[in-house]
Amino acid sequence: MLTFAASAQTPTPTPADDTQNVKPEKLEGVPQVAPNYQQDDRSFPDLGRVGVDMLRQHPMTLREAITLALDNNKDIEVSRQNVRLAEFDLRGARGYYEPRLTGQTYFETSKTPNVSIFSSNPTTGNDSIVGNVGLVGALRGFGTSYSATVSSQRVTTNNPISILSPQSNSSFNLSLTQPLWRGRGFDGPRRSIEIAKRSLSLTDAQFRQRSIDIITTVQRAYWDLVFALRNLQVQRDGVRDAKDQLAHNKRLVEEGQLAPIDVVAAETQVANIEQGVYEALENVGRAENVLKNLIAKNKDDGLWSEALVPTDPVDLDAPRTTLPEALGLALENRPEVELNNVQKDINQIDQRFYRDQKKPQVDLTASYTSAGVGGSQNPNFSSFIPSPCSTDPTGQACQEQIARINALTGSSATDVFLNRYPTFRVGVTINLPIGNSTAEAALGKSLVAGEQIRTQREQIEQGIQVDVRNALQTIRTAEARLRSAAVSRENSQKQYESEQRKLDAGQSDIYKVLERQTALMIAKSSELRAQTELNKAIADLQRATGNSLKANNIEARLRK
Repeated sequence: MLTFAASAQTPTPTPADDTQNVKPEKLEGVPQVAPNYQQDDRSFPDLGRVGVDMLRQHPMTLREAITLALDNNKDIEVSRQNVRLAEFDLRGARGYYEPRLTGQTYFETSKTPNVSIFSSNPTTGNDSIVGNVGLVGALRGFGTSYSATVSSQRVTTNNPISILSPQSNSSFNLSLTQPLWRGRGFDGPRRSIEIAKRSLSLTDAQFRQRSIDIITTVQRAYWDLVFALRNLQVQRDGVRDAKDQLAHNKRLVEEGQLAPIDVVAAETQVANIEQGVYEALENVGRAENVLKNLIAKNKDDGLWSEALVPTDPVDLDAPRTTLPEALGLALENRPEVELNNVQKDINQIDQRFYRDQKKPQVDLTASYTSAGVGGSQNPNFSSFIPSPCSTDPTGQACQEQIARINALTGSSATDVFLNRYPTFRVGVTINLPIGNSTAEAALGKSLVAGEQIRTQREQIEQGIQVDVRNALQTIRTAEARLRSAAVSRENSQKQYESEQRKLDAGQSDIYKVLERQTALMIAKSSELRAQTELNKAIADLQRATGNSLKANNIEARLRK
């Protein structure tokens, strides 16, 4: 065990230091700056709002401000564009199942050395014209893929062992591939479509969430401007009352009831309150600029040069709702919940796909081909096998043999349509990975992501509950403050009027009257501040419950 002991120490005496006894007026090395400063210029500068023509007043409702913000806000425009991008993604994913027309045509000429004992030509020349056209596509229901192709070829040759030149070859091929295990119930293209659908819902929820945030911000800025303008009016009324009091004091001085110095006190009160007017005017300009920044289209918008005048009534009624009702509304409407639901759906799609990918690939394949051949006699034809053409000097037998060949071959297209030379094929293709670690890892990752989404859902719901509770508590507190502020303003009014009557009766002094006057101004501003704080608390409750769009009759939609 460690023990600590503190021993008493005798403090060391501090030597006398004359610098500690230097008087303020004897400080050295401290420069004096404008020791006799005083302002003799009593004229007022131009105190209008910078860049605002006060004669161009723009009455504005809260709904108009919200609508302008949603139309002009750049974040909202980006959110709209994200939704449109998601729509194109969905359209592109669905395009996989649209049939595709394929085709090819070319001319080819070739000359090769003769290495065959059946031809005496030193070289063999071939001229070919090839053309084919096909239709390729897939069926959505079971992962079926198909293709249909028509091919045609015309070959001209000097090869003496070729009976026909030019020779026409035609074919029609139809093939079909049907997954029997992996890819039959769910495959990559269907996964892309389902994810694109959910992504569209995701971006739409993000768009609504951003809209709600903008609405709440505009509401708060609107009521801040209302308070700033009303507070400016309170300060101006205070100047008027102070000047009336000054004139009243001058009359009392003339009547001998007050000393001349009491007029100076009233003049000081007027100057102090006038200073409050200018500060209030600055606050109006700042609050107006905040709101204009939210609703103006750009820096050249005509709103910047106009004086905004809020017209909505300031005395809003707080909604009467219980905590369970508000919480239920929030869980139903909050975009965060919908975003989590969409993420959950996408994760389930991934899990379904990766489970399917673990299965062996067994595909049924089938094809049908119909071929045909036709052409004319090759003038260079010669056979190393004895034939009627080589033993009949008259050529009659040779002509009969060629006629039989032409009758047998006929037209290549006719052969195809008459199905003279069909080919059928049916088979099974098997692809069985050993281990399949890639698919198992992808599935495991999607399962962990699903657990993460469920955890996030609990966190979101708890956060929503905190938001709703705080919003309801703020409303109750704001209502209590408003009631107290109203009582304070009413009592301050009575005290001010009573103090004026006492002054007239010689039972008070001017300083108490001015104190009551200042208290009345503060009480008036506090009352409106409490009302505007209640209005902002109502806006916060609308945001907390996800009800901002409906409560303000706003329909958030894409701009086409």
